Amino acid sequence: MAQDPKPGPQDRGFTVVDRRASAAREEPPAPAREPASELPRVDFSTFALSLGTSALYHLGALPHPETGQKLDPPELALARQTIDTLEMLEEKTRGNLEQAERELVQGLLYELRLRFVAAGKGRA
Repeated sequence: MAQDPKPGPQDRGFTVVDRRASAAREEPPAPAREPASELPRVDFSTFALSLGTSALYHLGALPHPETGQKLDPPELALARQTIDTLEMLEEKTRGNLEQAERELVQGLLYELRLRFVAAGKGRA
């Protein structure tokens, strides 16, 4: 029987070093998440609400779900991008949504636009 050779330098594996700027900030490990089987089914309305919630967080109107902290100052560029995404969805789905879905998107956009303007005035 042949014996396994002793591990040499090439058998030690490798080390990954994350040099991104975001990795330099030490963040606590994320808490355990719910199993995927318990997540709600995603349909158009839940997707639109998810985008709306994201925009509200970036506007500093809602706290982060895990940390409970609100953004101060708000991240207006990220909020604007999310609002733009909802506007694009409204345009691309025109004529294909049920009335409740159409009203949801229109209501979200109305509320988000008002909050965006108010947040922008607060920084001026």
